[in-house]
Amino acid sequence: MTHHPEQRAGVAVGAVTYLAWGLLTLYWKQLTGLDAFELMGWRVALGALTMAIGLTITRRWRNLAPLRGDRALLRSIAGAALLLTVNWTTYLWAVVHGHVLETALGYFIAPIGTVLVGVMVLREPLHAAQRVSLALAVAAVLVLSFSYGEVPVIAVLIAVSWVVYGYMKRQVPLGPIESMAAESFVLTAPALAIVVLFAPKADSIPHVATTGQLVLMAFAGVVTVAPLLGFAYAAHRVPFTVLGPLQYLVPTVAFLIGWLVYDEPLPGWRLLGFALVWIGLVVLTVDAARRTRNGPPREAGRSH
Repeated sequence: MTHHPEQRAGVAVGAVTYLAWGLLTLYWKQLTGLDAFELMGWRVALGALTMAIGLTITRRWRNLAPLRGDRALLRSIAGAALLLTVNWTTYLWAVVHGHVLETALGYFIAPIGTVLVGVMVLREPLHAAQRVSLALAVAAVLVLSFSYGEVPVIAVLIAVSWVVYGYMKRQVPLGPIESMAAESFVLTAPALAIVVLFAPKADSIPHVATTGQLVLMAFAGVVTVAPLLGFAYAAHRVPFTVLGPLQYLVPTVAFLIGWLVYDEPLPGWRLLGFALVWIGLVVLTVDAARRTRNGPPREAGRSH
C-alpha cells in the first residue's frame, strides 16, 4: 500500500496535464501565419529561459550535478530532447496548417505504443479491461488511417516520437524539474541558431506577428514547460499501462477543437474511428474507478 497515495497523485496530475495539453491547441492555433520552425526555435529558447529562472528560484542548480562526467546520462538526455523536438515541431506545423484532427490521430496512436512498452519492455501486467481498450484503439487507428486514404505521416511522427520520449524519460534518474531543464538546455543552442537565422527576414516573427501573437509568444516558455513537468511527475509514479490510457484526453480534446471550433472535415469513417476510441476510454475509466475503490493492484509497484 505504500505506493497507493503516490500513484493516485500521479494519476491526478497526469489527467490535469493531458487535459491542459489538449486545450493548448487553441493557444498555438492563434499563432497561425507564423513560420512553424521559427516558432519552434522561440518556444524552445523561451522554455529554457523559464527553466533557468525556475532552477534559480528553487535553488536546484546543484541537482544537475549528476550530469557532470556521466556520458550515458547525457546521451539519454540528448536523445529525449531530440525526440521532444520532433514531436513539438510536427505538432506545431500540423496545428498552424489546419491538421488538428491528424494530431488527434497521432495522440490516439501514442497510448497504444505506451501500453505496449509497458507490457513488452517493462513487464507490466495487462488487465482484461486494458486488453479490450487496446483492441478497440487498434481498430480505431486502422479505421482512421483508412479514412485518410494514405499513411498519416504527421500522426505517426507524433505517436512514435512521444512513445519513445516517454520511455526514455522514465530511465532518467533526475527529478521532473531537473530532467526538463537538462533537455531544454541541450536544445538551447540550436533553438537560438534558428531564431538568429530567421530574425533578419522580412517575414520573421518579430516583423509579422500581431501584438496579440507577441503577447502569446511571451508565455510560450511557461505553457511549454508546465505540462511537461506534470508529465514527468506522473511518469515516475504511474505504471505505463495506466499512464497510456490517460493520454486519450489529449486527442479527444484536440478532436473536439478541430471538429467543432475549426470545422475540419469529419466523414463517417473518421467519426467511427473516434467512436471506437471513446468506447475504449469508457471501459478504462470504469475499470480504473473500480480498482481505485478496491486499492492498488499488487503489481503496481513493479514499475517504481
